[in-house]
Amino acid sequence: MMITMRSFVFLAAMALTLPSCVASRKYKEALAREQTLAEQNARLTTNLAELNGNLSSLNARLSDAQNENARLIGQVDAAGKNAAELGQLANKTQEQLAQEQQRLRENQQRLERMQQLMDQQRQAIEGLRQNMTKALVNFKPEELTVSIKNGKVYVSLQESLLFPSGSAEVNPRGKEALGKLAAALNTNPDISVMIEGHTDSIPIRGRYEDNWALSTARSASIVRILTGAYRVDPVRVTASGRSQYEPVESNATPEGRARNRRTEIILSPKLDELMRLLEQAPTTGQ
Repeated sequence: MMITMRSFVFLAAMALTLPSCVASRKYKEALAREQTLAEQNARLTTNLAELNGNLSSLNARLSDAQNENARLIGQVDAAGKNAAELGQLANKTQEQLAQEQQRLRENQQRLERMQQLMDQQRQAIEGLRQNMTKALVNFKPEELTVSIKNGKVYVSLQESLLFPSGSAEVNPRGKEALGKLAAALNTNPDISVMIEGHTDSIPIRGRYEDNWALSTARSASIVRILTGAYRVDPVRVTASGRSQYEPVESNATPEGRARNRRTEIILSPKLDELMRLLEQAPTTGQ
């Protein structure tokens, strides 16, 4: 009976102690799990912060990359635009260069043609001078001279060969000289003829009002003989009087005044083609 009573007490004590031990163990286990969860949460929080930092860095780098990409696209667009503009400018420059080269070729051809015409003119002038010299070979140098001046042939006939003093009527020897001159002119139909009368500075007395009137009357008399008696085409001939204002010598001496009393027959070849080329010549800066 005593044993049974003790067993009962022991069992009762055990029954009271056992639940307490179980609860304590479960509490400890719960604490351990909580600690583990807290540590995991801390790690996760740290990782999340790191990930957020990395994300911010990546976003910043992405923004920089987008800005750089936009800048590069802008440069590419600008380069493309510049390339297009350069291409257009190159094409325009090529066209201008081709046009300038064409103008240079045309100018060179025009200059060569002008030089050819000028050479032909010089040859024609020299040939005309020789023809006039041959035609008038029988006259003395003090009566007339044949020369080239300013690209023209000048046949200068002294007053003593053509006219009595103060007169505009051509004498027989003067008509002979004009006849030979006219024959040479009629074999050169493209030659223009200018007749210029000249006097000295001594005032005229008598029939003519002044030296202007005398010089003009003398040139007109020669024109009438050339066109009327010797059939020189009147369209080719011009008469003018220069009075005393183009002397070849000083009027201070009798010899000088005698040289100044003259009639000049000025012969010029036609320069139609040469003048046309000159008119076509481009201006500077075209």
